[in-house]
Amino acid sequence: MQHNVFTDNPTVPIDVKDRSLSEILDGMLKTGFQGRKLAESVQAWHNMVKEKNMTVLMGLSGAMVPAGMRRVISYMIRERMIDCLVSTGANMFHDCHEALGRKHYVGSHLANDEKLFEHGVDRIYDVFAVEDEFRVADNLIADFAEEIGEISCSSREFMHLLGKELVKRGAPEDSIVVSAYRHNVPIFIPALSDSSIGIGLTIARRRGLKLEIDQIKDVDEITQIVEKSGRTGVVYVGGGVPKNFIQQTEVIASILGMDIGGHDYAIQYTSDAPHWGGLSGCTFDEAVSWGKIAAQAKKVQVFVDATIALPIVAHALHEKCRETKRSAPVFDWEGPEGLDIAYEE
Repeated sequence: MQHNVFTDNPTVPIDVKDRSLSEILDGMLKTGFQGRKLAESVQAWHNMVKEKNMTVLMGLSGAMVPAGMRRVISYMIRERMIDCLVSTGANMFHDCHEALGRKHYVGSHLANDEKLFEHGVDRIYDVFAVEDEFRVADNLIADFAEEIGEISCSSREFMHLLGKELVKRGAPEDSIVVSAYRHNVPIFIPALSDSSIGIGLTIARRRGLKLEIDQIKDVDEITQIVEKSGRTGVVYVGGGVPKNFIQQTEVIASILGMDIGGHDYAIQYTSDAPHWGGLSGCTFDEAVSWGKIAAQAKKVQVFVDATIALPIVAHALHEKCRETKRSAPVFDWEGPEGLDIAYEE
Protein backbone atom coordinates (compact mmCIF):
# COMPACT_ATOMS: atom_id res chain seq x y z
CA MET A 1 0.00 0.00 0.00
CA GLN A 2 1.40 3.42 -0.99
CA HIS A 3 2.39 5.67 1.90
CA ASN A 4 0.07 8.69 2.27
CA VAL A 5 2.25 11.67 3.25
CA PHE A 6 -0.85 13.77 3.95
CA THR A 7 -1.68 11.78 7.06
CA ASP A 8 1.72 11.86 8.75
CA ASN A 9 0.79 14.58 11.22
CA PRO A 10 -2.51 14.02 13.05
CA THR A 11 -4.18 16.77 15.05
CA VAL A 12 -4.06 16.50 18.83
CA PRO A 13 -7.09 17.79 20.74
CA ILE A 14 -6.02 20.35 23.31
CA ASP A 15 -6.76 19.36 26.88
CA VAL A 16 -7.29 21.47 30.00
CA LYS A 17 -4.69 21.24 32.75
CA ASP A 18 -2.35 23.40 34.81
CA ARG A 19 0.28 24.89 32.49
CA SER A 20 1.80 28.17 31.36
CA LEU A 21 0.47 30.31 28.53
CA SER A 22 3.41 29.39 26.31
CA GLU A 23 2.68 25.69 26.94
CA ILE A 24 -0.95 26.28 25.90
CA LEU A 25 0.30 27.87 22.66
CA ASP A 26 2.65 24.92 22.10
CA GLY A 27 -0.37 22.61 22.47
CA MET A 28 -2.28 24.66 19.91
CA LEU A 29 0.37 23.86 17.28
CA LYS A 30 -1.46 20.55 16.73
CA THR A 31 -4.93 22.10 16.48
CA GLY A 32 -6.50 23.94 13.52
CA PHE A 33 -7.57 27.24 12.04
CA GLN A 34 -6.44 30.56 13.53
CA GLY A 35 -5.62 28.99 16.90
CA ARG A 36 -2.85 27.04 15.21
CA LYS A 37 -1.75 30.10 13.26
CA LEU A 38 -1.49 32.10 16.49
CA ALA A 39 0.71 29.35 17.96
CA GLU A 40 2.82 29.21 14.80
CA SER A 41 3.37 32.98 15.01
CA VAL A 42 4.80 32.63 18.52
CA GLN A 43 7.04 29.79 17.36
CA ALA A 44 8.29 31.83 14.38
CA TRP A 45 8.88 34.97 16.48
CA HIS A 46 10.79 32.97 19.09
CA ASN A 47 12.96 31.47 16.35
CA MET A 48 13.63 34.95 14.97
CA VAL A 49 14.97 36.33 18.23
CA LYS A 50 17.17 33.25 18.70
CA GLU A 51 18.91 33.75 15.35
CA LYS A 52 22.22 35.54 15.10
CA ASN A 53 22.55 38.62 12.87
CA MET A 54 18.77 39.03 12.71
CA THR A 55 16.95 42.38 12.59
CA VAL A 56 13.24 42.36 13.45
CA LEU A 57 11.09 45.16 12.04
CA MET A 58 7.53 45.80 13.24
CA GLY A 59 4.78 47.65 11.38
CA LEU A 60 2.14 49.05 13.75
CA SER A 61 -1.18 50.31 12.39
CA GLY A 62 -4.69 50.64 13.79
CA ALA A 63 -5.58 52.36 17.07
CA MET A 64 -3.44 50.01 19.15
CA VAL A 65 -2.35 52.56 21.78
CA PRO A 66 -5.84 53.87 22.60
CA ALA A 67 -6.91 50.20 22.83
CA GLY A 68 -4.34 49.57 25.59
CA MET A 69 -1.44 47.94 23.73
CA ARG A 70 1.29 50.54 24.43
CA ARG A 71 2.93 48.60 27.29
CA VAL A 72 3.04 45.46 25.16
CA ILE A 73 4.93 47.30 22.41
CA SER A 74 7.25 49.12 24.84
CA TYR A 75 8.05 45.79 26.52
CA MET A 76 8.94 44.28 23.16
CA ILE A 77 11.26 47.23 22.51
CA ARG A 78 12.98 46.99 25.90
CA GLU A 79 13.46 43.23 25.54
CA ARG A 80 14.56 43.66 21.89
CA MET A 81 11.90 41.40 20.50
CA ILE A 82 11.76 44.12 17.85
CA ASP A 83 14.63 46.28 16.60
CA CYS A 84 12.86 48.86 14.44
CA LEU A 85 9.30 50.21 14.66
CA VAL A 86 7.31 51.67 11.77
CA SER A 87 4.10 53.19 13.04
CA THR A 88 1.21 55.42 12.20
CA GLY A 89 1.64 58.90 13.64
CA ALA A 90 -1.60 58.48 15.58
CA ASN A 91 -0.25 55.59 17.67
CA MET A 92 2.83 57.59 18.63
CA PHE A 93 0.76 60.69 19.42
CA HIS A 94 -1.51 58.67 21.70
CA ASP A 95 1.59 57.18 23.35
CA CYS A 96 2.95 60.66 24.04
CA HIS A 97 -0.49 61.69 25.35
CA GLU A 98 -0.36 58.92 27.98
CA ALA A 99 3.35 59.42 28.67
CA LEU A 100 2.51 62.98 29.73
CA GLY A 101 0.07 61.69 32.33
CA ARG A 102 -3.21 61.79 30.44
CA LYS A 103 -5.58 58.91 29.78
CA HIS A 104 -7.90 57.13 27.42
CA TYR A 105 -11.15 55.95 28.97
CA VAL A 106 -13.32 52.83 28.87
CA GLY A 107 -16.38 53.83 26.86
CA SER A 108 -19.07 52.22 24.73
CA HIS A 109 -19.63 51.87 21.00
CA LEU A 110 -23.32 52.50 21.76
CA ALA A 111 -22.74 55.99 23.14
CA ASN A 112 -24.61 58.95 21.66
CA ASP A 113 -21.97 60.68 19.54
CA GLU A 114 -23.80 64.02 19.49
CA LYS A 115 -23.76 64.02 23.30
CA LEU A 116 -20.08 63.06 23.28
CA PHE A 117 -19.33 66.01 20.99
CA GLU A 118 -21.23 68.35 23.30
CA HIS A 119 -19.05 67.17 26.20
CA GLY A 120 -15.80 67.41 24.23
CA VAL A 121 -15.25 63.66 24.16
CA ASP A 122 -13.83 61.80 21.14
CA ARG A 123 -14.76 58.15 20.50
CA ILE A 124 -12.54 55.41 19.09
CA TYR A 125 -15.07 52.56 18.88
CA ASP A 126 -15.48 51.82 22.63
CA VAL A 127 -12.64 54.02 23.92
CA PHE A 128 -13.11 57.68 24.89
CA ALA A 129 -10.64 60.58 25.03
CA VAL A 130 -10.92 64.26 25.93
CA GLU A 131 -10.47 66.58 22.93
CA ASP A 132 -9.13 69.50 24.99
CA GLU A 133 -6.38 67.24 26.36
CA PHE A 134 -5.44 66.24 22.82
CA ARG A 135 -5.18 69.90 21.89
CA VAL A 136 -2.83 70.53 24.80
CA ALA A 137 -0.58 67.80 23.36
CA ASP A 138 -0.93 69.29 19.85
CA ASN A 139 0.35 72.62 21.14
CA LEU A 140 3.09 70.94 23.17
CA ILE A 141 4.41 69.33 19.98
CA ALA A 142 4.23 72.71 18.24
CA ASP A 143 6.18 74.34 21.09
CA PHE A 144 8.74 71.53 21.05
CA ALA A 145 9.21 71.89 17.30
CA GLU A 146 9.90 75.59 17.77
CA GLU A 147 12.56 74.73 20.35
CA ILE A 148 14.25 72.41 17.84
CA GLY A 149 14.35 75.19 15.27
CA GLU A 150 14.56 75.23 11.50
CA ILE A 151 16.02 71.87 10.52
CA SER A 152 15.32 69.15 7.99
CA CYS A 153 15.27 65.65 9.45
CA SER A 154 13.77 62.21 8.95
CA SER A 155 10.84 61.12 11.09
CA ARG A 156 13.28 58.77 12.84
CA GLU A 157 15.45 61.70 13.87
CA PHE A 158 12.41 63.72 14.96
CA MET A 159 11.05 60.86 17.09
CA HIS A 160 14.47 60.41 18.71
CA LEU A 161 14.44 64.08 19.68
CA LEU A 162 10.87 63.77 20.93
CA GLY A 163 11.86 60.75 23.03
CA LYS A 164 14.69 62.79 24.56
CA GLU A 165 12.19 65.56 25.36
CA LEU A 166 9.78 63.13 27.03
CA VAL A 167 12.61 61.75 29.18
CA LYS A 168 13.48 65.30 30.21
CA ARG A 169 9.86 65.78 31.25
CA GLY A 170 9.97 62.64 33.40
CA ALA A 171 7.89 60.37 31.16
CA PRO A 172 7.94 56.70 32.26
CA GLU A 173 9.62 53.91 30.32
CA ASP A 174 6.31 52.18 29.63
CA SER A 175 6.05 54.75 26.84
CA ILE A 176 6.85 53.37 23.39
CA VAL A 177 8.67 56.57 22.39
CA VAL A 178 10.69 56.68 25.63
CA SER A 179 11.60 52.97 25.43
CA ALA A 180 12.75 53.41 21.83
CA TYR A 181 14.88 56.43 22.77
CA ARG A 182 16.53 54.66 25.72
CA HIS A 183 17.20 51.41 23.82
CA ASN A 184 18.31 52.87 20.48
CA VAL A 185 15.34 51.44 18.56
CA PRO A 186 14.45 53.67 15.59
CA ILE A 187 10.83 54.74 15.07
CA PHE A 188 9.77 55.67 11.55
CA ILE A 189 6.46 57.38 10.80
CA PRO A 190 6.17 57.44 7.00
CA ALA A 191 2.78 59.21 7.07
CA LEU A 192 3.58 61.50 9.98
CA SER A 193 1.50 64.39 8.60
CA ASP A 194 -1.59 62.17 8.85
CA SER A 195 -1.77 62.43 12.65
CA SER A 196 -1.93 64.83 15.56
CA ILE A 197 1.86 65.05 15.39
CA GLY A 198 1.31 66.47 11.93
CA ILE A 199 -1.30 68.82 13.40
CA GLY A 200 1.22 70.05 15.98
CA LEU A 201 3.86 70.62 13.29
CA THR A 202 1.30 72.47 11.17
CA ILE A 203 0.59 74.78 14.12
CA ALA A 204 4.33 75.45 14.36
CA ARG A 205 4.46 76.09 10.62
CA ARG A 206 1.67 78.69 10.88
CA ARG A 207 3.74 80.39 13.57
CA GLY A 208 6.54 80.76 11.03
CA LEU A 209 8.72 77.71 11.79
CA LYS A 210 10.29 75.99 8.78
CA LEU A 211 10.92 72.50 10.19
CA GLU A 212 10.83 69.89 7.43
CA ILE A 213 10.26 66.16 7.92
CA ASP A 214 12.14 64.53 5.05
CA GLN A 215 10.05 61.47 4.20
CA ILE A 216 12.39 60.38 1.39
CA LYS A 217 15.21 60.30 3.93
CA ASP A 218 12.94 57.94 5.89
CA VAL A 219 12.80 55.62 2.88
CA ASP A 220 16.58 55.75 2.48
CA GLU A 221 17.30 55.14 6.16
CA ILE A 222 15.02 52.12 6.60
CA THR A 223 16.30 50.64 3.34
CA GLN A 224 19.83 50.94 4.72
CA ILE A 225 18.71 48.96 7.77
CA VAL A 226 17.50 46.13 5.56
CA GLU A 227 20.52 46.29 3.23
CA LYS A 228 23.05 46.20 6.08
CA SER A 229 21.33 43.61 8.28
CA GLY A 230 22.41 40.00 8.25
CA ARG A 231 18.85 38.69 7.95
CA THR A 232 15.49 40.37 8.46
CA GLY A 233 12.16 39.38 9.92
CA VAL A 234 8.97 41.41 9.81
CA VAL A 235 5.96 41.53 12.13
CA TYR A 236 2.88 43.45 11.02
CA VAL A 237 0.11 44.51 13.36
CA GLY A 238 -2.58 45.31 10.82
CA GLY A 239 -1.31 46.57 7.49
CA GLY A 240 -1.60 49.92 5.76
CA VAL A 241 1.30 52.31 5.24
CA PRO A 242 3.61 50.76 7.89
CA LYS A 243 3.40 47.36 6.19
CA ASN A 244 4.23 48.58 2.70
CA PHE A 245 6.89 50.98 3.96
CA ILE A 246 8.80 48.00 5.32
CA GLN A 247 7.95 45.72 2.39
CA GLN A 248 9.20 48.13 -0.28
CA THR A 249 12.73 48.18 1.17
CA GLU A 250 13.40 44.89 -0.59
CA VAL A 251 12.30 46.33 -3.95
CA ILE A 252 14.43 49.46 -3.49
CA ALA A 253 17.48 47.42 -2.54
CA SER A 254 16.98 45.25 -5.63
CA ILE A 255 16.68 48.26 -7.94
CA LEU A 256 19.89 49.66 -6.41
CA GLY A 257 21.72 46.42 -7.28
CA MET A 258 21.55 44.72 -3.85
CA ASP A 259 19.35 41.69 -4.47
CA ILE A 260 19.05 40.54 -0.86
CA GLY A 261 16.27 38.09 -1.57
CA GLY A 262 13.33 39.26 0.53
CA HIS A 263 12.59 39.16 4.26
CA ASP A 264 13.39 35.84 5.92
CA TYR A 265 10.50 35.74 8.40
CA ALA A 266 7.06 37.30 8.02
CA ILE A 267 4.28 37.42 10.64
CA GLN A 268 1.05 39.37 10.45
CA TYR A 269 -1.95 39.84 12.72
CA THR A 270 -4.81 41.24 10.66
CA SER A 271 -8.60 41.28 10.51
CA ASP A 272 -8.58 42.13 6.78
CA ALA A 273 -9.18 39.58 4.02
CA PRO A 274 -7.07 39.10 0.87
CA HIS A 275 -9.91 38.92 -1.64
CA TRP A 276 -10.59 42.69 -1.54
CA GLY A 277 -7.17 43.32 -3.09
CA GLY A 278 -5.92 45.62 -0.32
CA LEU A 279 -2.43 45.52 1.15
CA SER A 280 -3.62 45.02 4.73
CA GLY A 281 -5.11 41.64 3.90
CA CYS A 282 -2.86 40.47 1.09
CA THR A 283 -1.01 37.23 1.72
CA PHE A 284 2.72 36.83 2.09
CA ASP A 285 2.62 34.47 -0.89
CA GLU A 286 1.49 37.46 -2.96
CA ALA A 287 4.44 39.43 -1.56
CA VAL A 288 6.79 36.70 -2.83
CA SER A 289 5.77 37.66 -6.39
CA TRP A 290 7.10 41.17 -5.73
CA GLY A 291 10.37 39.94 -4.18
CA LYS A 292 9.40 41.48 -0.86
CA ILE A 293 9.28 38.19 1.04
CA ALA A 294 11.73 35.35 0.38
CA ALA A 295 10.09 32.29 -1.19
CA GLN A 296 11.57 30.06 1.52
CA ALA A 297 10.70 32.46 4.36
CA LYS A 298 8.74 31.28 7.37
CA LYS A 299 5.38 32.97 6.72
CA VAL A 300 2.58 33.11 9.28
CA GLN A 301 -0.55 35.17 8.76
CA VAL A 302 -3.08 35.20 11.62
CA PHE A 303 -6.56 36.51 10.89
CA VAL A 304 -7.42 37.91 14.29
CA ASP A 305 -8.15 41.13 16.16
CA ALA A 306 -4.67 42.34 17.18
CA THR A 307 -5.96 43.44 20.60
CA ILE A 308 -6.62 39.75 21.27
CA ALA A 309 -3.40 38.44 19.75
CA LEU A 310 -0.79 40.89 21.07
CA PRO A 311 -1.22 40.32 24.84
CA ILE A 312 -1.27 36.54 24.34
CA VAL A 313 1.75 36.52 22.04
CA ALA A 314 3.75 38.91 24.23
CA HIS A 315 3.16 36.84 27.38
CA ALA A 316 4.07 33.61 25.59
CA LEU A 317 7.30 35.19 24.29
CA HIS A 318 8.00 36.56 27.77
CA GLU A 319 7.99 32.97 29.04
CA LYS A 320 9.89 31.47 26.12
CA CYS A 321 12.62 34.11 25.92
CA ARG A 322 13.66 34.11 29.57
CA GLU A 323 16.71 32.00 28.78
CA THR A 324 17.37 33.50 25.34
CA LYS A 325 20.37 35.82 25.02
CA ARG A 326 19.46 38.02 22.08
CA SER A 327 22.06 39.07 19.51
CA ALA A 328 20.35 42.40 18.83
CA PRO A 329 21.56 44.92 16.24
CA VAL A 330 23.17 48.16 17.39
CA PHE A 331 22.56 51.07 15.02
CA ASP A 332 25.17 53.79 14.49
CA TRP A 333 23.67 56.54 12.35
CA GLU A 334 26.88 58.61 12.31
CA GLY A 335 29.04 56.16 10.34
CA PRO A 336 31.24 57.42 7.46
CA GLU A 337 28.99 55.69 4.91
CA GLY A 338 25.68 56.31 6.60
CA LEU A 339 24.28 53.64 8.89
CA ASP A 340 26.56 51.06 10.50
CA ILE A 341 25.11 47.95 12.16
CA ALA A 342 26.87 45.69 14.65
CA TYR A 343 25.26 42.75 16.41
CA GLU A 344 25.71 42.29 20.16
CA GLU A 345 27.62 39.21 21.15
